[in-house]
Amino acid sequence: MGKETGTVLVIDGGGRGSALVDAYSRSPHVKRILAVPGNDLMQLVSEKPVQIFPELKTADTAEILEIIKHNNVDLVDVAQDNAIEAGLVDAVAKKGVPVVGPTKRAGEIEWSKAFARNLGKEIGLPQPEYGIFKMMEGVEYVLEQPDNKSWFIKADGLAEGKAVLPIEEKSQVKSRIRKLLREFPDAAETYLIEDWIGREQEPFEEGEEFSYFVISDGKSFKRLGSAQDQKRLLNNDQGDNTGGMGSSSTPFLVTQEMSATIDREIIEPTLRELKKLGREYKGVLYLGGIYLQNRKKIYVVEFNARWGDPEAQVILPGLKTDLFELSQAVVKKKLKNIDIQTDSKYRKAIAGVSLGYPNDYQGVLGKQIYGLDEAMKMNGIKLYGAGVKKEGNRYYAAGGRLFYVVGEGDTPIDAKERAYSAMARVSVEGNNLHFRTDTGWQDIERFRKMNE
Repeated sequence: MGKETGTVLVIDGGGRGSALVDAYSRSPHVKRILAVPGNDLMQLVSEKPVQIFPELKTADTAEILEIIKHNNVDLVDVAQDNAIEAGLVDAVAKKGVPVVGPTKRAGEIEWSKAFARNLGKEIGLPQPEYGIFKMMEGVEYVLEQPDNKSWFIKADGLAEGKAVLPIEEKSQVKSRIRKLLREFPDAAETYLIEDWIGREQEPFEEGEEFSYFVISDGKSFKRLGSAQDQKRLLNNDQGDNTGGMGSSSTPFLVTQEMSATIDREIIEPTLRELKKLGREYKGVLYLGGIYLQNRKKIYVVEFNARWGDPEAQVILPGLKTDLFELSQAVVKKKLKNIDIQTDSKYRKAIAGVSLGYPNDYQGVLGKQIYGLDEAMKMNGIKLYGAGVKKEGNRYYAAGGRLFYVVGEGDTPIDAKERAYSAMARVSVEGNNLHFRTDTGWQDIERFRKMNE
């Protein structure tokens, strides 16, 4: 394909989709980009024209197929979990259009936690002990366990990463199950109760979580990168679970040695088993892992069938390999011919969210956001939109997660200082902006100890 001949359609509307638009726009093969639903800030980070479809949802398959037909789309990148569960990849492939992302059956490794755990058990992946339940069935399971154990209760289905509750002692089990069923009635029709990794045996150990990404063409796979994210709303990992309050890459925790172990003991057997089951996996596979330092052991927390959000925002800006060429290699099963290269910068993404997120933030919607243009102009900064509405030269809050400020530098401290310097320039009318101030604290501590 010659230069500037391709039209790419990205299926996503948030910060992850913005990072993908940014990366595709850097390809000389791409002429323009479409995004469903997209967001109003995508054009500001793209080197090519961007058309968004804010009236659509990512699982609106029939409407998306019409867009593909009428816009001569050359490549579709399905980056959103609901779209994968809805079988959008399958539908696009049936039309003969090149598409990146797993089929509905392969993507079940994300949209059903029960399927993923049963798969892991079958092939012997390192993962917690678990049970699968409906209604109040899980109560008896917990009450039969030793008194010194703790657990997590998780919805089987998709819930934007929020349907996970801790059970620190047996007395909490009934209230936690009721809360999960009340707040996530569809996703938690089936749910899992899992041992709290690190607390399933004494001495207890608090593990360190990480995100690890590979891309597969069904025949082989290659590493894309790793990151660490902060899912809790408040500093020191306190408060409600969210879709992600920030992330950093590349974390010191994930060494070359650890990566080799993950590839050999987790990724390879997982992809092999999926293929054996007739669920050949093509696209990005995301391992959410946890490492127990004292035991020198990696456990599988979860799999996701796409880029992470906000991890994509700190990995994709450092991708030196042409993303369009990489995606085409996946479609054509020629991934072995691609050399994936990244730069050496450290990046930190901070999520700016509406005050009240992830619960009640309705009072913030429509409030004006100030300082975005100033922040975007700073050196070493990218600003990816999510829930922001642009009208003329003004910006307004239109969601819970509003935007992500991404700072880059040679060290974690450089990246942190740059990111928070940009964030300091942004505000939401009525003091309605919230963000964590300790994003990437693990590597900040490691870096300082290394340089004492």
